[in-house]
Amino acid sequence: MKGGKPDLTVIEGDFAPSKCPAPPPGLSDEARKEWKRVAAVLHRRQLLGDDTMATLEAYCRAVGAMRQYSALMDAEGHVVEGKNGPASHPAFKMLSIAMRDVRLYAAELGLTPQRRGKFTDAPKADPWEGMLA
Repeated sequence: MKGGKPDLTVIEGDFAPSKCPAPPPGLSDEARKEWKRVAAVLHRRQLLGDDTMATLEAYCRAVGAMRQYSALMDAEGHVVEGKNGPASHPAFKMLSIAMRDVRLYAAELGLTPQRRGKFTDAPKADPWEGMLA
């Protein structure tokens, strides 16, 4: 997408402040690890409601697939012998798609470096602090 990205707007919704939700069943081990890591961040930012759960699950599944394809290629090699000589591993295309999906979902969830500045967990430092005494 060309041009600047629009600012994220926090919409009051169905945020559940009591606790961070557990990973849904059926996630791979890698996807579950990512869920636990990212869900805590989104929960702290008060962005984890019913409207974001499906996007978070899709993001975690894409991360799990990306890590699975990467591990497969690391074990079997990035170049395999094909009928017509050396060729890229068949998992390379799936890895590329999973990486693209991870990037897109991460942007939607505000997890990219560009978006991270919009949601900080710590208060911003006052540049005038300590100068006036």
